[in-house]
Amino acid sequence: MKGFDDETKDLLGIDKSNEEEKFLDISGISGQLKKKKIFFAFVKGWSEIDLKPFSNSEITTLEEHIKRKWADISAETAGEQYTPDDVIVLISEIVNAKIAKNEEFLTIYDPSCGGGNLLFGAEDRIKQSTERPIATYGQDWNDSLYALAKIESRFRDNSSIEYGNTLTSTKFYDKAFDVVVANPPHGITWKDFSNDIYNDKTGQYHFTPSTSDGQLLFNQHIISRLNDTGFAVVVHNGSALFSGDAGSGESNIRKWLFDNDLVEAIIQLPTDEFFNTGIFTYLWVLNKNKPNTKKKKVMLIDASNKFRLLKKNKGKKRKEIDEESKKEILKTFLEYKDNDYSKVFDRDYFYFNKRSIILTNLDENGISFEQFLNGKKSLKLDAEKITQKNEDDEINIDQFLITNYDKGNFDSLKSYNDKIKERLSNLNYKDNLRVETNGAVYYFDNEKETIIKEVNGKKEELGCGKINVKSSYKRATKSKPEEIVISVELIPDYEKDYEIIPYSENEEKNKKKISEFMKKCVSKPFVYSDNVVGVEINFNKVFYKPEILRELKVIIEEIKTQDKELKQLEEDLGL
Repeated sequence: MKGFDDETKDLLGIDKSNEEEKFLDISGISGQLKKKKIFFAFVKGWSEIDLKPFSNSEITTLEEHIKRKWADISAETAGEQYTPDDVIVLISEIVNAKIAKNEEFLTIYDPSCGGGNLLFGAEDRIKQSTERPIATYGQDWNDSLYALAKIESRFRDNSSIEYGNTLTSTKFYDKAFDVVVANPPHGITWKDFSNDIYNDKTGQYHFTPSTSDGQLLFNQHIISRLNDTGFAVVVHNGSALFSGDAGSGESNIRKWLFDNDLVEAIIQLPTDEFFNTGIFTYLWVLNKNKPNTKKKKVMLIDASNKFRLLKKNKGKKRKEIDEESKKEILKTFLEYKDNDYSKVFDRDYFYFNKRSIILTNLDENGISFEQFLNGKKSLKLDAEKITQKNEDDEINIDQFLITNYDKGNFDSLKSYNDKIKERLSNLNYKDNLRVETNGAVYYFDNEKETIIKEVNGKKEELGCGKINVKSSYKRATKSKPEEIVISVELIPDYEKDYEIIPYSENEEKNKKKISEFMKKCVSKPFVYSDNVVGVEINFNKVFYKPEILRELKVIIEEIKTQDKELKQLEEDLGL
C-alpha cells in the first residue's frame, strides 16, 4: 500500500503524513485489526469479492448498510445521511426531463457531496438518457466522506472533488454550473464559523438564518453557483419551509427566492425514506430560467403517499418510491397542473403581511383613560401614600422601599435605587394597588377594567388605563441631601398586537386587503405600526383532508354488536 502515489496514501491515511485531516485512516484501522489478529482474514475476505459489476450508488448503499449496522462512523446525525437510491433516481429523472439536448458539456455540482453517492448516482442515471458529456464537481468537509468521493472521482472522467467548508471557502468560486443536486445537512449548527458567514465578501448570502440550522445558507450558495439557465434539485427537511417568523432570516431567504422567481416546485416525499431519520423530506426544484408559463408560479406536489413498503427495513428506511410512483410524480411535475395531490399557486399565495398595530384597550363601557388627558401622554400624581394589600396586611410601598435601605448591602443610595426599580418593575397595578393624593384615592377595578378615582367614598370611572409607579435618584444639592423619589402617573392602556393578513403584490390591493381585514377582525381603536412581509409554505394547510366521520347510527350498531359478542364470550367462559 505504501507504493501508492502520495495523494492516494493521503486519502487512505496509509502513513498518516497529514495530521490535520484523518480522511480514511487505514493505518489506524489496520492497526486495530492487527491487534485483534484478524487483519489477514479481513483483507483476504474482501479481496475475494468482485465489486466491479456494481454501480457507485449500489456500493455506497452497501457501505451505508455496513456503517449503520456495525460502525456508524460517518453519518453521525440525521443531517448527514446518504441519499437513498430511489430518491436519487427521482432527482435524476427530474434533471433528465429539463436538460437541453445538445453536445455541450453538462456540468453538475454538489456542494455537500459527502461520499458522492448523490452526485455520481445522478451522473450515472443521467448518462443513460443523454449523449452529452458530463463533468461533475463536489465539495465536502467531512474527512472520511470527502476521501471516499475523491477516490471515486479518480475512476471517472471529468470529475473534480475538493475538500473544505463549502459555505466559507468554496473551491469553485470561478465556475457556474448547469445543474446542482444536493442533500445539505439538516439541523446542523453553523455557529462555529458564523463570523466567516457574517463577514462573507462574495455576496452570495443575502440573509442569514438561525445559527442552529444552515440548510438555507446552502440554498443561497447554490443559486450563486448556477449559470443563467441553471436549475437545482435540493433535499431539505420541513424547517426550510416554515421556520422563522416574518422578518427572520429564514423567512427573508424564502422571500428572496420567491421575489426572484427561483422556486419552480416543491415535492413532499414520504416519511421513513432515509436510513437514519423518519422525518418528512422535500425536494426543492430551483430554476434561474423558468419558462413564461411558470413565471411567478410555484407548484406543490404531495407525494407523501407515493411509495411501497420495503420487505425488510434498512435502519429507519421503511419505504421506497417505486417505479410507478416515480413516473407519476415526474408526469405531474412536467404537466404543471392541479390534480388530487398537486396544486399550482401564484407565488403571492405564500406571502403574508405581519401587520403590527397599537390597540387602545377599553373598559366595560368602551372608554379609555385617554379621553381625560386632553392630548397629554399621562397624568402625573403627587402621591402622598402608595399601598398594596395582600392576604396578610397592607404594605406602604414608598416607605417600605426607602426605609429598607441598608448601607451595608449597597454601595450607595443610587445603587439601592436600582434595586427599587427592579421591585417596581414586578409591581402589578391590578393587584390591590392604591395611590393616595390630595384627598383622592386611585386604583384599578379588575371587574370593570377601569381606573377608579374615589373621593370621600364617591367613585368616578376614568376608563381603561394603567397606574405606573416609578423611582428616580436625585443627587444632593446645596439645599437638599440625595434622595429617592417615588412618582406615579396614570396612562392609557395601549397594547401592541400582530395580525397575519393575506398579501398582494400590488401595493394598492395589498393596502385594501389590510384595511378590509382590520375592519372585519379588529373592534378596538388602533393605530398602525410597522408591517413586515413574510413567506412560508404549509403543506398541511394546502393538502389537508378532514377525517370523514361515520354516521352515529353506524357507531351505535357497532357498539351493540360488540356488546352481544362480549356477553356471549362471558357465557362461554361460565361467568
